Amino acid sequence: MSPLPSATPTVSTSYSGIAIALHWLIAIAIFGSFALGIYMVDLPLSPQKLKLYSWHKWAGVTIFLFVIVRLGWRLSHRPPELPAGMPAWQNRTAVATHVLLYVLMIAIPLSGWLMSSAKGFQTVWFGLLPLPDLLAKNEDLGKLLAGVHELLNWTMAALVAAHVSAALKHHLMDRDDVLTRMLPFLRHPAPGDMQ
Repeated sequence: MSPLPSATPTVSTSYSGIAIALHWLIAIAIFGSFALGIYMVDLPLSPQKLKLYSWHKWAGVTIFLFVIVRLGWRLSHRPPELPAGMPAWQNRTAVATHVLLYVLMIAIPLSGWLMSSAKGFQTVWFGLLPLPDLLAKNEDLGKLLAGVHELLNWTMAALVAAHVSAALKHHLMDRDDVLTRMLPFLRHPAPGDMQ
């Protein structure tokens, strides 16, 4: 819910409908892909497991493409300013967290693609569009990249937990509009509400 540096000077008091839709679409896709990844990784090798791996890879490519669109939108549409009374350290933390989330949303699909290439399994998006392998087959490198992919995913999970906690803190304790900007159907908290 915090701003990243943007080239455009226009300041809005709320997120656009497109920014909100992309935020929640990507969030749901990441949650689903993460849950699928946890479920499938320890399954015994079978046609079902291979199908689930394909779905997971399709989701990763789709998330990657949506994140590129989201970044393009973000760079051309400045988000609302953070609350004026927010301490400087919280502003810096919010910006750093958002930058890291964007980096991870790009790095995680790429690490999965690299891992898949190194393990000798080509990614064919939705079974229709073959994507080029980024690396030659190398089992040792594939295992290393599997560890990197897992570490990046757990880092993302921790950052998302912090992100959600901060949004709830803004809504329930600070009673500002940080959360309602991304969830417009929530009513803005009133100062006397939970006293």
